[in-house]
Order: sequence, then structure tokens, then C-alpha cells
Amino acid sequence: MNWTPLLLIPVLMAALMEMPLFTVIAGISSVCLYAAGRDWLSLQVVFIEMNRLASTPVLVALPLFTFIGCLLTRTAAPQRIMNLIRTLTGRLPGGVAIAALGSCAFFTALTGASGVTIVAMGAILYPVLRQRAYHDSFTLGLLTTSGSLGLLFPPSLAVILYGVIAQIPISDIFTAALIPGVMLVLLLSLYATIHRSVTGRSSAPDSDAERLVSWAEVKKRLRESLWDLPILVLLVVGVYGGFVTIAEVSAVILVYVVVVECFVLKEVKFFRHLPEVMVESAVLSGAIIIILGFALGFTGYLVDEQIPNRILNQLITLTANKYVFLAGLNLFLLAVGCIMDIFSAIVIIVPIIVPIAMQYGVDPIHLAVIFLVNLEIGYSTPPVGINLFIASLTFKQPVTRLYRASIPYLVLLLVALAVITYLPDLSLWLLGK
Repeated sequence: MNWTPLLLIPVLMAALMEMPLFTVIAGISSVCLYAAGRDWLSLQVVFIEMNRLASTPVLVALPLFTFIGCLLTRTAAPQRIMNLIRTLTGRLPGGVAIAALGSCAFFTALTGASGVTIVAMGAILYPVLRQRAYHDSFTLGLLTTSGSLGLLFPPSLAVILYGVIAQIPISDIFTAALIPGVMLVLLLSLYATIHRSVTGRSSAPDSDAERLVSWAEVKKRLRESLWDLPILVLLVVGVYGGFVTIAEVSAVILVYVVVVECFVLKEVKFFRHLPEVMVESAVLSGAIIIILGFALGFTGYLVDEQIPNRILNQLITLTANKYVFLAGLNLFLLAVGCIMDIFSAIVIIVPIIVPIAMQYGVDPIHLAVIFLVNLEIGYSTPPVGINLFIASLTFKQPVTRLYRASIPYLVLLLVALAVITYLPDLSLWLLGK
């Protein structure tokens, strides 16, 4: 008797009950190994992978960046960065909207979670945008879709996780994602500027966000952000400069942030708040590392059983055209982005699609950018994009209204996705490929 279907039942029940992801991945790995005729001792591959992960130098960056993100979310650093961007863009129509985009990208890069950005930053930015007479639909769409823009920028945990799972250099992914990420932010910023020029000036002629900003105000905002800007400089120089490893960058930034926030700005109490941040980041990092261990064990099973090759053979019977494959891949990943969080998607989907895409001649680094951009867009894609429901709860609006509000942004993002997909040089140029 084949016990595999019965063994999968408790695994599926665990998933439906929203049990921790590592329990679901562990269950799937165990059942698959059993179904393949392995004995239960084969599960030792999971512990071998965990041991290998623990000795991987690049993995040190994951808990350190998690700690940095958890610490900075307890400070006024995101608000100061938003004020600085708003001041620098004050001469443009839509300056507040552009500041909102930049702030959301910065916050998501730190936390690695676009849903958290919508909840935390949306509560601050929504009333600000409405006070500046931005249309409600425009505001809702902006905050819903911009929540995921920072996933391409350092120190995004999604990029680090992708690099570990796909076993490709993390710094290369960050470098490849720089131009596409900036393009997405600039595209939505351009839309915000055009929208404000067409509809906004007449409804808010006295808006203080679109006045001529004095040099004195710029200097004031720069002084306020004096201790925050070195974080961005260290990230850019460290990740893109290639002078140090990403683990070394994370260690330097962590020491800097702790010293500044605890002893200079004193926004975080060293003995009171720091232990709480350590526990919060340790729980998140520990969960990710456990998931990685089980996931890489599952990846070993997929490779041994030649699952990607079987899927590839089926796909080739449908099409051998690289560009048709990429179109189908985009549709698939958009659907995945609607129903799965990015960490789950990376763990489950990446081991399957990487070898298949390579057989179609898709560069692994380019594939990483395509994957991450698709997941960004999928978060806000109707009818079941998770960010739509988070925004609905945060802004207390019907989800159907969020559908309509997000459409203009989704159209722009999908156009950008097509450009990123079919112009690989956009991602690979900085790498010299």
C-alpha cells in the first residue's frame, strides 16, 4: 500500500493551520524521501545542510542585517530619511509622493517585509498625503504597491536568502538588481509627478510640499539625518564597491548603528531595548536558518530524483523558445507572488526553476532579478495579492477599492517587468556580462 498520500495529509493540515514554515518544509522533505524509497536515516541530509549553513561565511550577514533592521524600526531614522527626501524633492510636483516612495523602499530594504512597510509607514504617510490633497485612489495605490519596492536593495533579506538557496554570489544579485530597482522607483516617481501636475495643483495651490525649498531647510534636514546617511554610504560602498564582503559590511554597520542609536542619539536604551531587539532578530533569523536547512535538504532530493529535468523535458515538448518560456515563467511567478510570501517562494520555487531556466539559456543572476521583481508585483496583483488585503486592513478600505487603485501602478510595473525580462543587459551590465 502506498502511504504517501496519507502521510501528506498532516503536512497539508499543518500548512492550512499556518504552522511554522519549517514544519511544513520538513514534512514535505520527509514524505518525499520516504516516497522515493529512502529510509528515515536519509533525513540526516537536513542536519548536514544545517551544519554546512552554519559554516557559510555569507550567512553571517543574515542575522546581522536582521538585527539592524529590527533596531532601526524602533528609531526615528525612517522618518528622518523621509523628511530629507521630501525636502530634496520639494521643488517637484508630487514631492510628497516621491518622498513616500523613497521612504517605503528604504524601510522595506531594512525589514525585508513589504507588509510591515504598509502597516508601519502607511499609517504615517496616508494622512500626510491626504492632507496635501492627493486623491484618495492615488494615495491608496501608491502606498499599496510601493510597499515592496525595497526588496531589490541592500540589505534585503530576500536577496540574501535567494543567494544562499541558488548558491550564487549575493553581492552580484544586489549589483544586478540596482538598475532595475532604481528604474522601478523612478518610473513610479515620474507617474506621481505627472499625476500631480495634471490633477493636484488646482486642488491644493497652497501645498507646502511643492514650494521652493530654501537652502536653510535643506541644511536643517541634512543635519537631522547626519547620523543616518553613513548607513546608506556604508551599504552602497560595501555592497557595490567590492572592497569587503557582505558579512563584513553587515558587521561594521551593526556596530555603527548600535553606537549611534544607543550612545549618540539615545533613541534606544542599551540595557532596556537592546535585549528585546536581540530576541526579536534572533527568533526571525533562527527561523530562516531552520527553513534553509530543511529547504536545502529538499533541494537535494529534487536534484537526486531529477525533478527539474523531468519538468524541463515536459516544457521542451511545449516550447523550446527562450522568450516564450520567460513569458510563461513571469505568469507563473506573478501567481506565486499573489499566494505566497517571498521567503516561502524562494525556498520552494527557486530550486526547481533555476536549473530549468539555465537550460533555456537564462543567466542565473538575471533570473534572480526577474524572480524578485515578479514577487514584488505579485504582492499587489488582484484578486489575492497579499499586500492588497494588508492595505485594506491598514487603511480600512474595501479590498475592491484597492484593486482599482492599484491598476495604474501595476500597469507601469508590468511594463517595467517586460523590459527587465527581455533586456538582460539592464541587469548584467554592471557585472560586465
